[in-house]
Amino acid sequence: MNSLALIQLAVTGLLAALLPLTIVWASSDSNKRRKLVWVIVFLTFDLIMFGAFTRLTDSGLGCPDWPGCYGHANPIQAHADIAAAEALMPTGPVTVVKAWIEMIHRYLAMTVGVLIMSLMIITWTRWFQSGRKDPGGAPWYSALLFGLVCVQGAFGALTVTSKLQPVIVTTHLLLGMTLLAQSAWSAARQSEHLMVAKAATALRTPALVAAILLIIQIVLGGWVSTNYATLACSDFPLCHGTVLPQMDFGNGFTLWRDLGKTAAGEYLPFPALTAIHWTHRMFALVVIAFVAWVAHRAVRIDGLRKTARRILLVLALQFTTGILTIFLQWPLALAVAHNAGAALLVLLLTMLNYKARISTDFTVNQAATQ
Repeated sequence: MNSLALIQLAVTGLLAALLPLTIVWASSDSNKRRKLVWVIVFLTFDLIMFGAFTRLTDSGLGCPDWPGCYGHANPIQAHADIAAAEALMPTGPVTVVKAWIEMIHRYLAMTVGVLIMSLMIITWTRWFQSGRKDPGGAPWYSALLFGLVCVQGAFGALTVTSKLQPVIVTTHLLLGMTLLAQSAWSAARQSEHLMVAKAATALRTPALVAAILLIIQIVLGGWVSTNYATLACSDFPLCHGTVLPQMDFGNGFTLWRDLGKTAAGEYLPFPALTAIHWTHRMFALVVIAFVAWVAHRAVRIDGLRKTARRILLVLALQFTTGILTIFLQWPLALAVAHNAGAALLVLLLTMLNYKARISTDFTVNQAATQ
């Protein structure tokens, strides 16, 4: 990719970030930094959803190079190359529509990156100007966010160059969820919170365990999606009419292999896909039970009640979309909604963990003075 195309791509990212930045600075919120962090949370959630849409529409290789498209900054300039590839394989990975889906995903990722860079610059500047005493500045959090988005970008590139290798794509998803959780935690530190009862301290460990279990389940779900194993069990609650179907865990959970292949380069046997799906399904029962138990306890605690109720609602919706995805043969809208539900649970459990750790006898309002 030549320097002119790189400049055009950078300008596109800056222009895309200009709108949310303008919204932040034109808002009536006196704490612009807090507003910016919440905008980052919102757009990171959107990025995860659109990333799921990109993956589920098989658009991950819509532009088979990175960061541009056939060496250009957009699919319009690369139209001739895209049309030639589409003519050779009309239903293949490269089409005009898939190229646009992939590039819009990259533009959105660049927007989030520019916003996080802006947040880091603003935060560190204010921290130094305040004599390194700005308690709400959290410069290390903004630096961590910037580091995460850089690593996420690197795995975005690897996703393309590795030709959608499942372990790379799953790691890319996990990093996206981590970025969402970290940005939500940073946003929570900037915000005012109502009084949280002391009883919430008893939920610190259970809430953390719930978050860890959710992360494991998201990894398993990503492994299902990246291996196209969603319909490996087409019935529920049984799988192929039995509780324990024929499964190949060895090939199914071998990490370093190409998409659809075993480590030896042979085609991945169907029992391996069944093992991947079955594991995700069974572990979902563990996650649902434990997270629901934690949320049920949190409902009884002042300051956590609203978050806990939202967790229970999203948990029920997530269970429903998961089942309907199987019975309705994996419709795109439901599959994207299932990914969105996972991201919402990450957000809500992050907030629950944060509030459980700031539980106190008085209102937490340190952000109000900033």
